Amino acid sequence: MGNRQVQMIAIGGAIGTGLFLGAGARLQMAGPALALVYLICGLFSFFILRALGELVLHRPSSGSFVSYAREFLGEKAAYVAGWMYFINWAMTGIVDITAVALYMHYWGAFGGVPQWVFALAALTIVGTMNMIGVKWFAEMEFWFALIKVLAIVTFLVVGTVFLGSGQPLDGNTTGFHLITDNGGFFPTVCCLRWC
Repeated sequence: MGNRQVQMIAIGGAIGTGLFLGAGARLQMAGPALALVYLICGLFSFFILRALGELVLHRPSSGSFVSYAREFLGEKAAYVAGWMYFINWAMTGIVDITAVALYMHYWGAFGGVPQWVFALAALTIVGTMNMIGVKWFAEMEFWFALIKVLAIVTFLVVGTVFLGSGQPLDGNTTGFHLITDNGGFFPTVCCLRWC
């Protein structure tokens, strides 16, 4: 794999399905304060990964973070950490395949097709991609990650244009006043803990 492929796969891997599928519902429920929640969670993630990076520099190991759990916490903690990591990615794969089916069902043209057909097709495509050589796999992952990055950049640019210009959208005015309208910055404070 080349440097550009590794970097784009890392960036694309950080952009999860939940950002596209779940962020809208969370934003509708929690309001503008969701940006603050994302900032706090991002800070926690930054410091955790920074600590892991320091640990890797201090004690290089051929294993993953499971080897550090084994060294510092014992065999049982390493066993649990390894299985939890596996379960995390297994469930993430299931969620991503389900998200493909939900996206396809969103458009009316595919409403008559059962969701399991799209899920099976997505699973087949992902399985096939994992069976090909690393060179082709890395190239396809690069382009898929680039599509995700371009989609987010496009969403940010379009959102900024609509917020900054005050251009009406579907008969409703847009602009920065939306941050304080409909209950203010914290419209449903009790719901923030569920986001």
